[in-house]
Amino acid sequence: MIETHAHIYDEKYDEDRTEMLQRAWDIGIEQIWMPNCDHTTIPGMMQLAEAYPDRCLPMIGLHPTYVKEGFEKELQIVEEWLTRYKFIAVGEIGMDLYWDKTFRAQQEEAFLFQCSLARKHNLWIDIHSRDAFWETAALIEKFGDTALTGIFHCFIGSLEEAQKAIELGFKLGIGGVSTFKNGGLDKVLPFIDLEHLVLETDSPYLAPAPYRGKRNEVSYIDLVAQRVADLKQITKKEVIEATTKTAKGLLVLNN
Repeated sequence: MIETHAHIYDEKYDEDRTEMLQRAWDIGIEQIWMPNCDHTTIPGMMQLAEAYPDRCLPMIGLHPTYVKEGFEKELQIVEEWLTRYKFIAVGEIGMDLYWDKTFRAQQEEAFLFQCSLARKHNLWIDIHSRDAFWETAALIEKFGDTALTGIFHCFIGSLEEAQKAIELGFKLGIGGVSTFKNGGLDKVLPFIDLEHLVLETDSPYLAPAPYRGKRNEVSYIDLVAQRVADLKQITKKEVIEATTKTAKGLLVLNN
């Protein structure tokens, strides 16, 4: 399996990070893809990339909830890093209108700028979109480059939104919310072809049932794979094989 989105550099793992990672390797995780948030998360992320160069693969980007006054300096840092390290993607980037709409215009500007960086460096993008799916989709259309692709991370939208994301050329990152009783994905996933899905946990957030509300970790991705299998009435092995193939297809873009 490939874990396509996990913040394993987070301080919540400071006490047992090695053991947490070992549990992930033990269930067959090949790679863990690490999204960035802002300049403060880069050192810890890059330390893990250096320690596990074939397994822990970093992205670089400015998370929308970190877009504040002076965000231009953060974007400059992202741009500089892209000139000196081979990241797998630009992320996580996007729009978040759930917590605060104060910097909406700046979020839009940051997103479009980072889309341009992704195309310049032939990378895909990892999208964070919370209470802002259609706004994000509109920005992708405004950007207007059909070669732009990537993942709508932590997808929890409607069937209509899923179909729009796919139409735009993006994959859907499916995580712990798929296991929630009222998560809503039971009305979506049965109608989406497996080739459009990848697996993630968003660790340490959004732990799947039965761990909901507790610290999430990468090994719980096995529960997500099983849930997708159950909803699509296929085997977990089929889910793992298909989602791993799709994830590896994104990495091909980098070469």
